[in-house]
Amino acid sequence: MPRPAEFRPVGDPVIEIPGRPIGGFCGSASGAPRRHFLRIGGLALGGLPMGRLLAAGAAAPAAVPSGGLGHKAVIMVYLPGGPSHQDSFDLKMEAPAEIRGSFRPVATSVPGIEICEHLPRIAAMMDKFAVIRSLHGGPDQHCSDLCLSGYPIGPRGRQDGRPSLGSAVSRLAGPVDRAVPPFVGLSIKSRHAPYSNPGLPGFLGAAHAPCQPDDEGLASMRLAGVTLDRLGDRRGLLDGIDGLRRFRDAAVTSGHDAYAEKAFDVLTSSRFVEALDVEREDAATRERYGRGSADPAFGEDAGPHWQDQFLVARRLVEAGVRCVTLSFGSWDRHHSNFALLPLQLARFDQAITALVGDLHDRGLDRDVSVVAWGEFGRTPRINKDAGRDHWPQASCCLLAGGGMRTGQVIGSTNRLGEVPQDRPVHYQDVFATLYHRLGIDVAATTIPDHAGRPQYLLDRREPIAELV
Repeated sequence: MPRPAEFRPVGDPVIEIPGRPIGGFCGSASGAPRRHFLRIGGLALGGLPMGRLLAAGAAAPAAVPSGGLGHKAVIMVYLPGGPSHQDSFDLKMEAPAEIRGSFRPVATSVPGIEICEHLPRIAAMMDKFAVIRSLHGGPDQHCSDLCLSGYPIGPRGRQDGRPSLGSAVSRLAGPVDRAVPPFVGLSIKSRHAPYSNPGLPGFLGAAHAPCQPDDEGLASMRLAGVTLDRLGDRRGLLDGIDGLRRFRDAAVTSGHDAYAEKAFDVLTSSRFVEALDVEREDAATRERYGRGSADPAFGEDAGPHWQDQFLVARRLVEAGVRCVTLSFGSWDRHHSNFALLPLQLARFDQAITALVGDLHDRGLDRDVSVVAWGEFGRTPRINKDAGRDHWPQASCCLLAGGGMRTGQVIGSTNRLGEVPQDRPVHYQDVFATLYHRLGIDVAATTIPDHAGRPQYLLDRREPIAELV
């Protein structure tokens, strides 16, 4: 008998629910909005087999918020390609021209802290952010593994066989609401495939993989003529799920009724579906975040600059998701660094400040941690094409929320931005801090691997003292 997470009844239907396209969210480069999907049956949320989603949802009751979210969450923003630390948060104005570049620093709301002139919104809200300037610990690998798990590709493969933070939280905490997956990955498919990882489950297996509504998914929801607008109409929804009833009947006769019941939980609750629909937000909120675009001028081999993914992330954590991952832009600027970065930084500046400001406005800043970073920094010396090449020796990180101590800079690099000088911070130190803010003690917590051996979540298990 196959395991429950792999259960497929004969004739298992694939049911799709259509709805209006969501303009601006995962639209095509041509400007025509892509249609998104939620598939139920052989394929489920974002291509995740239904059993995998439901196996992670055992019988956890929905939490009742009592001020704030009622649960802790993290939003992980991956900046594919490795953004330049010297041109964002660690400008080197005393270095020679071939190193410092053309950007200038601006003062921030925190006296003594300066950042790039192309990040004015962050500068105005610096009291709500913390910057790490002495980040290190990654190899020269163009992939998201390090930024989502704390582990690069290693001898055991992607993430060295280890679970991403989202998968670990799914395993340790389970869902807040059984109709809402605990881990959602918004990263879309990219030309350079290793950028597309939304956070792999590693040895935890498919039951703790993220629900991944990718660039073909979310707003195109078709279920026997039931539109997205009718998802709130339980009677209309139930009238349209004959195919799913067959799935349930087959599951019951095969001894997997619990999974079938949870399939109904997902479908008959509009909470998760509505969280994905940014068109439910008012116009002022949409404009605060920005819509984003896939501007071909950037030669994207990673995710485009979809600013409203930040808004989707906020809506998802409010709906009960514990971890949301997303990717933003393509930052591998081997050429035209000083021509293209101003545009990219402006879009990031708008989206990240809208998210963090929104969390504060809603009283969620102590519940939701935010991290934004790339897999490495860029070379101190500017190359012949006015770009910067890969530089794993040093990078930077932006943090907010989670009750962390913000309004500060941690660490520094040397005069040329080559290596950490004061207070080196490893990528895993940041993960230890994020787990800590989620209420998970990485010094004491283990998870059994597929052989039943207990494994710590990280090799480095001390949170960053300045933040906690």
